Amino acid sequence: MSIQTPPHISVIMPVYNAGQTLAEALDSLIEQQYENWELVVADDGSTDDSPRILREYAARDARIRLCGGPHAGIVSALRLACAEAHGALLARMDADDIALPGRLSMQAAMFQADPALDLCGGQVLPLGATPGSGRIRYESWINSLVHHEEIVREIFVECPIPHPTFMMRRAFLKCLGGYRQGAWPEDYDLVLRAWMAGARFGKPDAPLLRWREHPGRLSMTDPRYSPAAFRAMKRHYLFQTYLKRREGAFIQWGAGEVGKRWLREWPQAPAAVVDVHPRKIGRSIHGVPVISQDALPPPGTCFIVVAVGARGARDDIRARLEPGNYRELKDYLFIA
Repeated sequence: MSIQTPPHISVIMPVYNAGQTLAEALDSLIEQQYENWELVVADDGSTDDSPRILREYAARDARIRLCGGPHAGIVSALRLACAEAHGALLARMDADDIALPGRLSMQAAMFQADPALDLCGGQVLPLGATPGSGRIRYESWINSLVHHEEIVREIFVECPIPHPTFMMRRAFLKCLGGYRQGAWPEDYDLVLRAWMAGARFGKPDAPLLRWREHPGRLSMTDPRYSPAAFRAMKRHYLFQTYLKRREGAFIQWGAGEVGKRWLREWPQAPAAVVDVHPRKIGRSIHGVPVISQDALPPPGTCFIVVAVGARGARDDIRARLEPGNYRELKDYLFIA
């Protein structure tokens, strides 16, 4: 197919040794209902069949453009592909996932309907190896966050928008400074910087992508995607936003296994940690006194970060705090 000039959407795909899944991913783009797109592939020094597959597809479809260089990592590949893109909208795609046929059309329609929209994501369906219970919980949670307010409310729990479903205005990404290389996940870092800049988020209320699960995924093997790296990034942005210039010290809710990890790593310890188990109240954990919910200062005089990862904990804690006039995002925030 000949490319329309200029393409409205540039699909950005970094590739590194993805020969086993690449053709499926490319076919899923070629079969999109929406046709005014280009695919900019940054081959990150692949040593398998990926370069050959890419050349064959580019020879058949003029919308596919290739660039690349020596292996330098995903952030370098993303930055290269973004720099080569022509579209007003940039859509992320990984070489091991499958875009459902309506993906680009549904996201493009959202941008057309809402001029204030900056970053659009999508719901996902599992693909590949049978996911574990943690992955199932994560996908269920991420699919439940569709509207801007829902995404922002839980933006510090985990990255609320799957990276391979990103679609964003190219001008907005440029204003943010693009993807950044760092010690933590580049996608979540971008989402948090977008949020700090006042971005408007959203998702179509339908699955857009088959998200492949396999043990070789970068998120499973690179230390930048470890739980410790996620916590370090959250702390970085918390102290630039919710915990910046607080008159009183903050309070942490949660002294379980998740909470203890947070208590060990705060650069400045919280004034107290709240727990609901009577045997913990009155003790100290990592030098921080444990208090009951009833000992919390009044709303408006403290800020509570909730570090509890148990299933159903967020709804339970909201039910405990809201009757006391503690308001989410104003008086408390979930960080796990």
